[in-house]
Amino acid sequence: MGIAMIVKTTLFKLCNEKYKNLSELALTMGISVSQIYRVKEGKRHINQKFIVGAIKAFPGYKLDDLFYLVPESPPTTNHQGSAILPTFSNTSINVPAGKEKLGARAHSKH
Repeated sequence: MGIAMIVKTTLFKLCNEKYKNLSELALTMGISVSQIYRVKEGKRHINQKFIVGAIKAFPGYKLDDLFYLVPESPPTTNHQGSAILPTFSNTSINVPAGKEKLGARAHSKH
């Protein structure tokens, strides 16, 4: 069985070096400013359009430079034995054990 993983991004740290604001980043990525803010605030999951846009906005970077995976926390239980479900920002995915590297096939343009 795979390990549940969450996709996270370093995009917001990198954007300060290349873009003057998130509106400019959104325009380059081809997505709405509201989607950028929702992902940044953890209110929206990272989807395929976001990943494609990030590659457009940072063409010299590998996927591993822009995104990374962290293990999803298992649900905990309260004193009554009921599951307490965690809240996550970004996308949850199942990754087979040993396949945690996100950009294994990505190539850099450095």
